[in-house]
Amino acid sequence: MSGHSKWHNIKLRKQAQDQRKSKVFAKISREIMAAAKEGGGDAGSNNRLRMALDKARAAGMPQDNVKRAIQKGTGELGGASYESATYEGYGPGGVAVMAQVLTDNRNRTVGELRSIFARNGGNLGESNSVAWLFQQQGVAIVPRENAPEDKVLEVALEAGAEDMQADETSFEIRTTPADLEAVKKALTANGIAYESAEVTMLPQTRVTLEEKQAQQVLRLMDALEELEDVQQVYANFDIPDRIMEALAA
Repeated sequence: MSGHSKWHNIKLRKQAQDQRKSKVFAKISREIMAAAKEGGGDAGSNNRLRMALDKARAAGMPQDNVKRAIQKGTGELGGASYESATYEGYGPGGVAVMAQVLTDNRNRTVGELRSIFARNGGNLGESNSVAWLFQQQGVAIVPRENAPEDKVLEVALEAGAEDMQADETSFEIRTTPADLEAVKKALTANGIAYESAEVTMLPQTRVTLEEKQAQQVLRLMDALEELEDVQQVYANFDIPDRIMEALAA
């Protein structure tokens, strides 16, 4: 796996252990609201909502919070109206960065993003300045201790997965966005628990970073993800294992 994938997996585990759940819940609530507004409150017929509810369950979000978010999205309860937007830019070392946001005030969000990029050695770019470097794909992560590699690979491929990569801790299954749900169901049906499963943007080319640039880029990524309006951040950096292990220690 690339350094970016490893960083993403470390981040997911950190979030799962984080005691400050309120910010995580707020971000998930926005996604549930936007999904319900776009496709209705029935997760059976709304794939975006179903994936948002999966995130809510994984984060341990209370059912009352989930219900209120769905009702706000469908208009049953009042609340702020959020719109989706994607902003692009460059980080240290020429790393391409994409930030997907849900915001009720675009001017505020753009100003905050521009400030974060500037403070961390990057700059906010124009629309489509880096989007062409990424491809939308489904990605499911299965910890190694949950099942043998050959079983995970067999189940995933039979369900429609395109590829699987492995490192010392986990398996990364890649699918088309449309096939991710089938792969999730197949894993569950075969008793294979996955750590995460989401539609994401995978870089088609990567920038390899040395330690100083890696520290700068990770600070930028963390600062972007701390922003309440930001739902997801994608980047095309690759950090060698020796540096990634030192930074994660």
